[in-house]
Amino acid sequence: MSNMRDAGLNSKAWPFEEARKLLKRYENKMPEKGYVLFETGYGPSGLPHIGTFGEVARTTMIRKAFEVISDIPTRLICFSDDIDGMRKVPENVPNRDMLTENLHRPLTSVPDPFGEFESFGHHNNAMLRRFLDTFGFEYEFISATEFYKTGKFDEILLRATERYDDIMAVMLKSLREERQQTYSIFLPISPKTGRVLYVPMKNVDAKNGTITFDDEGEETTLPVTGGNVKLQWKPDFGARWAALDVDFEMYGKDHSTNTPIYDRICQILGGKKPEHFTYELFLDDQGHKISKSSGNGLTIDEWLTYASSESLSYFMYLKPKTAKRMHFDVIPKAVDEYHQQLRAYENQDETARANNPVFHIHGGNPPKSDMAVGYAMLLNLASAAGTQDPDVLWGFIRSYAPEASPENNPSLNDAVGHAIAYVRDFVEPNKQYREPTELERKALTDLADRLSNWDEAAEADALQSMVFAVGKEHGFEPLRDWFKAIYEVLLGASQGPRFGGFIALYGVDATVNMIKTALAR
Repeated sequence: MSNMRDAGLNSKAWPFEEARKLLKRYENKMPEKGYVLFETGYGPSGLPHIGTFGEVARTTMIRKAFEVISDIPTRLICFSDDIDGMRKVPENVPNRDMLTENLHRPLTSVPDPFGEFESFGHHNNAMLRRFLDTFGFEYEFISATEFYKTGKFDEILLRATERYDDIMAVMLKSLREERQQTYSIFLPISPKTGRVLYVPMKNVDAKNGTITFDDEGEETTLPVTGGNVKLQWKPDFGARWAALDVDFEMYGKDHSTNTPIYDRICQILGGKKPEHFTYELFLDDQGHKISKSSGNGLTIDEWLTYASSESLSYFMYLKPKTAKRMHFDVIPKAVDEYHQQLRAYENQDETARANNPVFHIHGGNPPKSDMAVGYAMLLNLASAAGTQDPDVLWGFIRSYAPEASPENNPSLNDAVGHAIAYVRDFVEPNKQYREPTELERKALTDLADRLSNWDEAAEADALQSMVFAVGKEHGFEPLRDWFKAIYEVLLGASQGPRFGGFIALYGVDATVNMIKTALAR
């Protein structure tokens, strides 16, 4: 047994904890199907979003952790519920009138408003696959339409007719009395209109595998097989687990009250309930749940405008069972902490590596960090330099770290572009310089004088010690008030970088000019 396998078997990192539950599920014996199956579900009514990324990224982390501690093969399925009826017309698509005429038809029967694919469902599935491929996820795609229509679901659907009363008993307990009157686990697809029908059953015939219902006033009987009928979404969850023999699925806390329902239906249909992982939801800057429809919080495109996908994976890794604010101000910290962990990884033993987030983000093979300058420092450099020209910033960086270049430091080069965008959109609009107090003016003048006479190397630690000394000698108590004054008077912000490091990067002479400009402002 390898050292890393030993480390994984004892690691407190949550992907390894979940992986060990799966190992215990089979007691290290090969599953009958020959692999352990991970699943993520997707409702293709709209474009993929940051939650989709988080779900697949986190599931992949557990899958990779399982592969470290076990020799059992694994598969990851991304299942698209594209036979679901289109309940409302999305706001951000063309040809909305055409879509309105197709309401309640399965998404794979609704024409593509963009005119590019054979249906709206196919369009959104293609967007999902492109999205997942962009991030290099390893997965297999399954379309619910194909799953229902080609007979892969038939055995479970026929079993659902045989055990209809048992499944209905589970569902009815969870429904209001009014809904109980018309509820059925089966949703027929109308032969007349092509719409998914929410109608009560007049008869469920287990012997013939059919259901009978009224379709626009006319009694209609359909076989449950072959894509004529779909299951309501809660029964569909459990039925899918039974049909595919799913071993693991994670979902948001908003599903947690339904977990016993999904599990019981899976068991009624002859399946073994999978291992679950329920994660907390993301919140916006006001503490409200991030919602696709309301558009609050960050989108995936917004994160990638200001930082790398690896930093997003790092954010997804952190405390998944704790609700987290997901707003623009979390990005700089995520980027810098991610690179701190990359640098730490190089000198860690297997035990520490198994607990390091970058091990899980990169499937056990993280790269080396090439960030010669931290992201938060780049933000302050771009802000102080007042430029959107990457070449200007690289001029400062080369003076500070002569060996760095856009070619040798691609992550740093990307971060320069991201920092310029972040400063443009969030720092510049919110800059608020203030007048220094008399005490602050004297201290800043003293700092400028000492920098003008600085004849040592421009090293961050030495400069930081000198800045500390100025604050102490001028009686700032607590000393953080001195640094707060520096940030507010010189940078127009309430917080900032380790100032000695900033001087080393920005340049001693440039910092003197910045102080003089601020005092004359």
